[in-house]
Amino acid sequence: MGNEYGKSKAMEEAKQSKERLEERRRGALGPSCGGGGMDGQSQHRPPEREGSHNYDIESTDGSGGLWRRNGSSSEALLRYNDGGGGDRGSAAEPLLRKRTMNTTSQIAIVGANVCPIESLDYEVVENDLFKQDWRSRKKKQIFQYIVLKWTLVLLIGLLTGLVGFFNNLAVENIAGFKLLLTGNLMLKERYLTAFFAYGGCNLVLAAAAAAICAYIAPAAAGSGIPEVKAYLNGVDAYSILAPSTLFVKIFGSILGVSAGFVLGKEGPMVHTGACIANLLGQGGSRKYRLTCNWLRYFKNDRDRRDLITCGSAAGVAAAFRAPVGGVLFALEEAASWWRSALLWRAFFTTAVVAVVLRSLIEFCRSGKCGLFGQGGLIMFDLSSTVATYSTPDLIAIIILGIIGGIFGGLFNFLLDKVLRVYSIINERGAPFKILLTITISIITSMCSYGLPWLAACTPCPVDAVEQCPTIGRSGNFKNFQCPPGHYNDLASLFFNTNDDAIRNLFSNGTESEFHMSTLFIFFTAVYCLGILTYGVAVPSGLFIPVILAGATYGRIVGTLLGSISDLDPGLFALLGAASFLGGTMRMTVSVCVILLELTNDLAMLPLVMLVLLISKTIADNFNKGVYDQIVVMKGLPYMEAHAEPYMRHLVAGDVVSGPLITFSGVEKVGNIVHALRFTGHNGFPVVDEPPLTEAPELVGLVTRSHLLVLLNGKMFMKDQLKTSGSFVLQRFGAFDFAKPGSGKGLKIQDLDFTDEEMEMYVDLHPVTNTSPYTVVETMSLAKAAILFRALGLRHLLVVPKTPDRPPIVGILTRHDFVEEHIHGLFPNLNPHKFHSTSMGG
Repeated sequence: MGNEYGKSKAMEEAKQSKERLEERRRGALGPSCGGGGMDGQSQHRPPEREGSHNYDIESTDGSGGLWRRNGSSSEALLRYNDGGGGDRGSAAEPLLRKRTMNTTSQIAIVGANVCPIESLDYEVVENDLFKQDWRSRKKKQIFQYIVLKWTLVLLIGLLTGLVGFFNNLAVENIAGFKLLLTGNLMLKERYLTAFFAYGGCNLVLAAAAAAICAYIAPAAAGSGIPEVKAYLNGVDAYSILAPSTLFVKIFGSILGVSAGFVLGKEGPMVHTGACIANLLGQGGSRKYRLTCNWLRYFKNDRDRRDLITCGSAAGVAAAFRAPVGGVLFALEEAASWWRSALLWRAFFTTAVVAVVLRSLIEFCRSGKCGLFGQGGLIMFDLSSTVATYSTPDLIAIIILGIIGGIFGGLFNFLLDKVLRVYSIINERGAPFKILLTITISIITSMCSYGLPWLAACTPCPVDAVEQCPTIGRSGNFKNFQCPPGHYNDLASLFFNTNDDAIRNLFSNGTESEFHMSTLFIFFTAVYCLGILTYGVAVPSGLFIPVILAGATYGRIVGTLLGSISDLDPGLFALLGAASFLGGTMRMTVSVCVILLELTNDLAMLPLVMLVLLISKTIADNFNKGVYDQIVVMKGLPYMEAHAEPYMRHLVAGDVVSGPLITFSGVEKVGNIVHALRFTGHNGFPVVDEPPLTEAPELVGLVTRSHLLVLLNGKMFMKDQLKTSGSFVLQRFGAFDFAKPGSGKGLKIQDLDFTDEEMEMYVDLHPVTNTSPYTVVETMSLAKAAILFRALGLRHLLVVPKTPDRPPIVGILTRHDFVEEHIHGLFPNLNPHKFHSTSMGG
């Protein structure tokens, strides 16, 4: 062998290495949990191992000194800026200078602890076990796999539809009884008692939602769409799809919406659908002893990704009764990888949701779903109107789109600032989360109950189709404090569920129902409360607040421009909602189809498309979409489909960090155990050296999970000899190495070895992926990023360009493409300068 193995004891070696590692962490890394995750070779220097092959790459220490081994490249320090440096003193100074240590941190907006963050692995591990399983797979097993996959998407649609129905039904009944109690007290002119009853109910519901979220599943807070989006991009934070998260998401959403918050249940429904899909795909939960062995086919990230994509589409379909819109939402916003087979399954899932909801709605119309079991189940079911428009109408629509883009960009900016303040409060613990939620609940109750007193009572229209005034849960004409025959138009918006308020704003033929002052007050309150509410420790969605605010200013614009436009104010409310959705969420196709499915009016298609395109174009000049902003704030390493311009000024060898830990094809057990115990790496290159080969040769990549299973089987040898692998293939099957699911799985701390076993050897060839994706060290980092993202990789091996060097330079992981990590390595890197340079040609 090229590297001789020493005879020192493994325990003494581990102790010394651990001390060196801890000293480096205290001196350089600090308490940050962001870092490089646990995917590949982390950026701090791991402990030296006896018998390991540490191929270091270029780096500089804090004082600027350079240390390098094994012929590593120095391109990062050899590129100079010879152009005009402005007021810089030197004519030629380094364009990029790399430093060794770098720290990044995460901001958990609602206190959801997603550390440590790892990556999903969508690559097929083509080792001997996989090849044997593929060759031995029969047609019956393939047919069983296909049938099970379609059965699972059927179950996802069925369960998501049932949860959506239960969610609507519970909210309608809880909120209905609360409003009925308050209304009856107001009829008796017990206004102060009515306020305390109304505010008290909201307070109890909000505190309950915050308590279960803070203590049981912090990851359930918020809408969940950013987390699902990051998961489908390859970010593995298992808590966001855990069974406890599903439980809190369902009941926390019901309690939060019923508490009168300016939030919706649409975002949580997307998260709920994803949790259901994840739970079914992994065969249940091992923690709660709910598992099914026949689902072992789906215990891999690729199939689980497809199921969760179908679940997110089902969530939108259940929230809006928009099956086609759900598929387009998954395609446009949620999924990072798409293919035609997935399109069919997602469409089938949303179709099942639509059938389930339609059947249950018909069942509830018979009065069997409680006193308030109908309103929320027919969300935005507007009567179809024939919309005719002319050139002046288009001018009004353009103005509406511009307003939506400006308001949307401002909304995202203010929400970003508020969430950063909330993150500081929420980091102090669960009691502070609950206290913040209670505070926002009190403010919301005061606005909902107090602001309608500013509105004057309006006589009921003589041609009113429905009852006026309304003393129940829903209706356009709320009585509130008004005398008989009069209604309070502001109470018709505030003193309702959010769904009913939207229905009132969308209603046609109600030009004179809402005063201009009423609309201005309601828009200001909803706009501000929507920003303040999102970020508290309850499951909350942004769709409803955005639709509410957009519909309100849309109706305002429609009223102001009534002299030049003949469109109904209700249609302006719909277009205003579309413009605000485009300005905040930056979705176009899916939002367009969802709104059309809600209104059943294809004649509005050109207007909705126009207002969405204008608002999105305007808002893109200010900031990113709201979900993209939250993904960044939560520290989730999301990879965009395109590479940043500054990446073209770097090569793959510039960002890999060392030293790199590799294993021999036949490795000593003690070396493997040591590396697994004292590093967090999840991928290790396997290199064969003489006498196994004539020269050092890269065999492939072996993952931590495979090593743990192999070590747990204790198939060790006394001599360092390469075997045929048949013994391993007879002992293990491909399903033995399947991913455990939403759990921690097997850990190195769970395994015990004797001193004799630590000195033995194990053949890694049967479990090594012999065809990993590799790039040459001089490849542009931009191209490497696009390749990494397109293939859904977890590890990308970097190999040397020149011969007579070690066969592996380093490993690229998701963390190496994160902007903060790159800027930490190259402090002089100016992305704005590079962006302008690349744009300028």
